[in-house]
Amino acid sequence: MADIKKLLKIADGRIKVTNRNSLRDSIDELIHRAVFSQDDSEKSGLFTLIIEAAKETGAIPSSIQRFYEGMGSGRYSGFTVPAINIRGLTYDVAGAIFRKAKEMSVGAFIFEIARSEIGYTMQRPLEYSAVVLAAAIKEGFEGPVFLQGDHFQVTAKRFTDQPEKETDYLRGLIKEAIDAEFYNIDIDASTIVDLSKGSVKEQQAPNYTLTAALTSYIRELEPEGITISTGGEIGEIGGRNSTVEELKAFLDGFRESLNNKLVGISKISVQTGTTHGGVVLPDGTLAKVKIDFETLRTLSDVARKEYGLSGAVQHGASTLPEEAFSKFPETGTAEIHLATGFQNIIYDNPSLPLNFKEEIYESLNKEFIKERKEGQTDEQFIYSVRKKGFGPFKKRWWDLSQEIKIPIMTELENRFELLFDILKVTNTKNIIEEAVGTVTVKKELPDVARRLL
Repeated sequence: MADIKKLLKIADGRIKVTNRNSLRDSIDELIHRAVFSQDDSEKSGLFTLIIEAAKETGAIPSSIQRFYEGMGSGRYSGFTVPAINIRGLTYDVAGAIFRKAKEMSVGAFIFEIARSEIGYTMQRPLEYSAVVLAAAIKEGFEGPVFLQGDHFQVTAKRFTDQPEKETDYLRGLIKEAIDAEFYNIDIDASTIVDLSKGSVKEQQAPNYTLTAALTSYIRELEPEGITISTGGEIGEIGGRNSTVEELKAFLDGFRESLNNKLVGISKISVQTGTTHGGVVLPDGTLAKVKIDFETLRTLSDVARKEYGLSGAVQHGASTLPEEAFSKFPETGTAEIHLATGFQNIIYDNPSLPLNFKEEIYESLNKEFIKERKEGQTDEQFIYSVRKKGFGPFKKRWWDLSQEIKIPIMTELENRFELLFDILKVTNTKNIIEEAVGTVTVKKELPDVARRLL
């Protein structure tokens, strides 16, 4: 077992790495021990030490805010930032991303996890942060690392029944994420848009009012030297397409609701025809999606030119055909969110043992049978719930042999290479470092971390 006392030490109240090569050689074991420790105190302490060690080796949790401000002013343009949700095999997948980013000199990419994913993948923000940054240590990645809270979403029914309780939950989640050094957070209150109201601004009022209140809360929690990049959303993904009128109503109302001394949002998520996970046909294949790129172009233009934002954000994009991705930089899309396509690669790669996959599917059939919709085929049902097979089987996924993992990671790396290239983010490492700098947040080491050393 790796002796962490031989790898790290405390000097002047900060973590110092005593031997980088030894740390890289030992990080597999350390992060595994941290994730699967049955001792919550040890788990928390190890996560903290790994995050601090990553910062010491040059992988710095950062905000993309200043880069997005540069996009809003026209200084930076011509590319779309991929925001990648990792639901399973997180350490291995993050390593694949870092390897490809180093090879292609990519700096403009984001690791994210949504409110819902935190639950069903069993990855709290501190764990997700530590696992991603452990992968950065392993791969020798240096530079800003963007960790993002994706879809920190208001649950409409809970908000209707108990608005204060639901808002308090979101505040708690935001604080937990910031404490874990997520310096990019997307607020999604589009779920409480009230279409029964007469005017578009009245419809968007619950959305922009709560988004402004949560943005204000985020500003209260910011560490010194960090302006957290915050996003809003005007149309729930999977619903009808967003309009310029909705965009303006939201952004005007948001500005009126937010203290004018505070920094606002840096981007706006819109709906242009996609659905999270794609639409599954009865045979288990994905239906072709027709995305409204002209709407995306128009909304991005208005967001930039009239409000100084980086542009529009596209969700539910990972299952689109390859030819669609070149359209995102062309239309000025600031950011796209990618998740299910990578999950599909993991589940469908031939190297994944069939008996393991069938065991997961059998468990999901029992556990989530109440979620099966009338008329769904077996293929449609499994496709809709297999994302929930990562959390309960997390250790089994993690402990798969390298013989199994390598073909999966090779396929993923090829996909990341394609996306980085087609989204035009190759050779953005220097641009990112110039734009955002490297602000290392100094943290007081908790006693649980000190005791391990």
